[in-house]
Amino acid sequence: MRRRRVLGKDEQALWTAFVRDIRPLARKAVRPKPVDAAPPVPAASAPSADDRVARSAPPAPPSDLPRVGRPAYTLVRSRAEIAIGQRGPGLDDTSWRTLVSGKLRPSRTLDLHGQNAQAAFQRLHAFLVQARSDNLRCVEVITGLGSGREGGVLRRELPFWLGRPDLRPLILAVVHPHAANQGSVRILLRRARG
Repeated sequence: MRRRRVLGKDEQALWTAFVRDIRPLARKAVRPKPVDAAPPVPAASAPSADDRVARSAPPAPPSDLPRVGRPAYTLVRSRAEIAIGQRGPGLDDTSWRTLVSGKLRPSRTLDLHGQNAQAAFQRLHAFLVQARSDNLRCVEVITGLGSGREGGVLRRELPFWLGRPDLRPLILAVVHPHAANQGSVRILLRRARG
């Protein structure tokens, strides 16, 4: 395809009308860099090999400048994962059998379908804290199966979220309501003391 180099009269008029109201963005004032006064070098002396090496090395950055590119926080993903379907300590036989068999019905349900991971975690956190403060015993969280081979993002991340230090003390056990339904979990909460 051959490129045209000249615009027609009507194209030129259209372009002129288009750019007529365009103004350049205001530039930020650039601060001049401080110039360090270098000591005078005697002109008569020839530079030695040590001087050439010292001059070619880049100057060390000042230590009083803030570091750029490092976040002010560090995100650490907890490796404490809750095992879904395994009985943990502190749970009596009757409660465990009732939970695993599906006879313990959830008092509230949270559906996380269509949520991104961040919004889903925030909703889950608020949901569990509220359920605990309302002294509920069993709740259900629906993540969906997901489309990936190992399940969706929410389904994969849920055990890590429940194992976080701020949520783990609220939870006694986590099970799937049915072996064929891996897209939801029932959570048995600890009772609030006092």
